[in-house]
Amino acid sequence: MVTAFYFEQRSEEHTLEGHPEHAGRLTAVHRQLEADNLLTQLVTVGRREATIDDLKTVHSTAHLDLLARTETLTTPAMLGPDTYVLPTSYAVARQTIGGLFNIIDHVSDGKASNGLAALRPPGHHATPSHAMGFCLVNNIAIGARYAQRHHQIARVAIVDFDVHHGNGTQDAFYDDSSVLFISSHQSPLYPGTGHLNEIGQGAGEGYTINIPVPPRTGDTALTTFYDEIVVPALERFAPDLILVSAGFDAHWRDPLANLEVSLTAFGLVTEKLIHAAAALCGGRIIFMTEGGYDLEVMGYGGANLARSLLGVGEVQDPIGVSDVDPPITSLLDQVRRLHHL
Repeated sequence: MVTAFYFEQRSEEHTLEGHPEHAGRLTAVHRQLEADNLLTQLVTVGRREATIDDLKTVHSTAHLDLLARTETLTTPAMLGPDTYVLPTSYAVARQTIGGLFNIIDHVSDGKASNGLAALRPPGHHATPSHAMGFCLVNNIAIGARYAQRHHQIARVAIVDFDVHHGNGTQDAFYDDSSVLFISSHQSPLYPGTGHLNEIGQGAGEGYTINIPVPPRTGDTALTTFYDEIVVPALERFAPDLILVSAGFDAHWRDPLANLEVSLTAFGLVTEKLIHAAAALCGGRIIFMTEGGYDLEVMGYGGANLARSLLGVGEVQDPIGVSDVDPPITSLLDQVRRLHHL
């Protein structure tokens, strides 16, 4: 396998001491890729900056104007209660998306089989009109629109296994039948969205699938949902490209959530998605980082993504698994009935 890779080298220009979303998260991924001798096996793509027109395919002019004004800041500022911004943050975000575009180009043009984007700031909480949840702009949503506009990719599936619901991504495509959005996430938890009955509207009705799992949900439940809901939904949709919001904060050791998922289960989910891409869209799948606030988990998780995409070796889980795994039969049946799966 040829795996296109992008690592945001300007990550250090968007970091705030004491905040859980900091540059060390991406450094942990890079360090583990080096330690496992995976970095040299990846095809690193070049740097570029997304244009304002690219961002406008998802975000409002008012939101982008606000971000542009932050470039004149002299000290860090907050956009809401949890999302910081520095004078350099908006430029880093534009370059992060440009790196994702380069991966999409490689995969769409056949120069790479699949892709891995180590990105920050993360993106899946950023709505068309607001920054929130540590996210300034929505990387994966803008990437989906780029693929559709520049590579004539008609149908994009977005799968989000971050512990928090990808509310911004959902909002961007809620009335759009050309993008299937599937999110598995803890509920209740920030941002308080992603309920079962949020299924899309208008032309997009049925193209949003939410799997809100209760606290303490573990490996067996998560992998069952991917076997019984996610993969069948992908097969029915028949995407031309699969994009994945890969957050590792559902791990049992993450400090910001309460699920019991292990690196082993993340690896199984990754393999299921890669196999689905091979069967449905010529293997075209791109994973990009979202949340994950235990640095060791973040490093191993990123390295496991690379290992699976390259098709080399077994998933590594030196941290181990949790022994908590409550039953999820009732929720599984509800999702199945709601989406006719």
